Amino acid sequence: MICGPGFYARRLARPGAVLAPMAGYSDAPMRQLAAEQGALWTVSEMISARGLVLGGDSENLTLGRPYPGEVGRVVQLFGAEPDVLAQAVARAESWFAPAALDLNMGCPVPKVKGRGGACLLQTPEVAYTLVRAMRSATALDVSAKIRLGWDTDRSVEIAQGLAAAGAALITVHGRTSVQRYSGEADWDAIARVAASVKVPVVGSGDVKSAKQARARLNTGVAAVMIGRGAVGNPWLFRALASGDDVVPSAQERARTALRHAQLHVTFYGPDRFGLLSVRPLRKVLPHYLPDHPELRAALVQVNTVADVEQALAPLLVDALPPQTQNFVRMSAE
Repeated sequence: MICGPGFYARRLARPGAVLAPMAGYSDAPMRQLAAEQGALWTVSEMISARGLVLGGDSENLTLGRPYPGEVGRVVQLFGAEPDVLAQAVARAESWFAPAALDLNMGCPVPKVKGRGGACLLQTPEVAYTLVRAMRSATALDVSAKIRLGWDTDRSVEIAQGLAAAGAALITVHGRTSVQRYSGEADWDAIARVAASVKVPVVGSGDVKSAKQARARLNTGVAAVMIGRGAVGNPWLFRALASGDDVVPSAQERARTALRHAQLHVTFYGPDRFGLLSVRPLRKVLPHYLPDHPELRAALVQVNTVADVEQALAPLLVDALPPQTQNFVRMSAE
């Protein structure tokens, strides 16, 4: 892995988009699929700095653990104490071999209240000390992901403070914390941030297609970060990296959905009941095939890879050898 300062600059020298950190979604299997399709980099689900330093977390923590051979993965931390974050950076670097570290300043979920996340938008001077503490603990790039503000737009002020504190890159989601995910992302505000700082700015919010992503690049951002729009659609990264906007066939999308399930059980192993479960993918798999609503009922009830294969059999069967086609048809009957 190529680590050290300059990771973001190197990746931004080529076309593409970034996979957003999403709790419950941007785990190792999803990151692998996005990376294979050309994502500039991927970001882990956010990890508690206190959990890494003071809790029972270990190098086996699935939130930070890379899949075999993973590169270009940024580890995102949340917290509000400089000394704890500095220690967490050192531990994350030792355990997870990230390409860079990111400070979460955008999570609006109430459970992180007072412990970092979007709360830092109310006290940005604290966030600046956190970035400085993180930088003191690593030679890797340190970045921050923010929203426009807590309840009003303070994004230019906050971004300038973060840049002065040493952030190598700033990602801006175009909503306030109070908005959560309601309304529309304000890309005019993101453009103002991009014009106000010398470090690269990545824009985020409501990007669901390659056409939308390309239009957002006209705001002056260095790249676009994609979250919900990439669920079940890793090919969005291929389109933006290569210009190939061809939508994969239903058969290819079904094969990838099945591979997602296979990657899931390989990475996580047996659950506490000893089952190689894919239950967490019930919310993901239907997104691969929105044009096949008849498969949804089965996909939201899967427990195992075999269940996924059976649910997708109508689309998978033509890609299999004739003798296997007959077996799958009989199994689905």
